[in-house]
Amino acid sequence: MAGDLGLLLLRLSMGGTMVIQHGWPKLSGFADRMDKFSDPLGISAPVSLALIVFAEFFCAVLVVLGLWTRAAVIPLLIGMGVIVFVVKSGQTFGERELPILYLCAFLTLFFTGSGRYSIDRVSFR
Repeated sequence: MAGDLGLLLLRLSMGGTMVIQHGWPKLSGFADRMDKFSDPLGISAPVSLALIVFAEFFCAVLVVLGLWTRAAVIPLLIGMGVIVFVVKSGQTFGERELPILYLCAFLTLFFTGSGRYSIDRVSFR
């Protein structure tokens, strides 16, 4: 039971802060950021922005709800991996610390799942 509460806290804190601090600002300012967003993979700035908005907003909301959690963290893991190993490569650990923490938290959720207190575990029988 304590483990399930820990997973709930992890989902709410990491998913919630991802939505509020990163996903929503990018989604609400999409048009303004579209042409000047970073394009680390060479797929165009608008496509890069759309993919990270999908991960940081929509997938993070699913993580908060505990709905399809293991699938929802995959885009978040890819996004954080690109930030840590491509966008911020060569920078100090301190400059990469936040995306590394998100990466570790989402990796934990990938392996553990959402826990008991999630929509994934609700039964409608």
